[in-house]
Amino acid sequence: MTDTALTRLLALLDLEKLDDNVFRGTSPPERIQRVFGGQVLAQALVAATRTVEPQRFCHSFHAYFLRPGDPKVPILYEVDRSRDGASFSVRRVVAIQHGAQIFVLAASFQKAETGFDHQARMPVVPAPETLEDEQEVLLRRSDLPSAFTNWIGSERPFETRSVLGRGPASAAGDRPARPAVDHIWLKTRGVLPDDPALHQALLAFVSDTSLLDTALLPHGKSIFSDVQVASLDHAMWFHRPFRADEWLLYAQDAPSASGARGFNRGAIYTREGTLVASVAQEGLIRPR
Repeated sequence: MTDTALTRLLALLDLEKLDDNVFRGTSPPERIQRVFGGQVLAQALVAATRTVEPQRFCHSFHAYFLRPGDPKVPILYEVDRSRDGASFSVRRVVAIQHGAQIFVLAASFQKAETGFDHQARMPVVPAPETLEDEQEVLLRRSDLPSAFTNWIGSERPFETRSVLGRGPASAAGDRPARPAVDHIWLKTRGVLPDDPALHQALLAFVSDTSLLDTALLPHGKSIFSDVQVASLDHAMWFHRPFRADEWLLYAQDAPSASGARGFNRGAIYTREGTLVASVAQEGLIRPR
């Protein structure tokens, strides 16, 4: 298999099983100070999924980031099989490094059922084919610091196309203030296996990439400004089947910021307008 950012991400999600309820994950060999939150979300969800019957799929998870993850050492994921009922299974996952908890996740799984069905309507936005790859847009700029350009230029497992554009307008990371609403098309840079649980893990991974930045839009700042940012918690609900290797619209908004925290919401749709997932997150946005 060709070595790409996507295949490397898939390898990170293929956790090593140490015991029936204990798994080990690693981080990519990059020069970063802490583990990306989306990676821990995805790996913890994979660990929980591997202890549940294949006929049951995750319909929701709620997680807290407790400490920064160390990318230089493996992460242990300990799964507690909290309950297996007739229709639902619940799992609790604790991620551990250096003998301390860095992350906790509670996830619920359900066997397929039918019932009432309705959904919110997808925002009216341009098709992804009419927009440019966000990475290519930023790489054309010559006014940004080299460290930022190098980070942007690294190969990514997901392609993203922003409807409104969200990159920094200045070398300091600032940008014109605007309402806390954003729409981004995304999909993996390659075809994935037909494994619904894998598609859920990948969507959990990418859901943490841009959401917190939405709370900075009204303040003319970005995650590259002189602002301390960190995800504090993350919740996700999976409503309907989807594929992460087909275009999905990530509609995001941030209805509140206070107490050095920003609250963010996301709704994820297929290009046909089917609502497949919802996301909520609160994150630290502390001026330095």
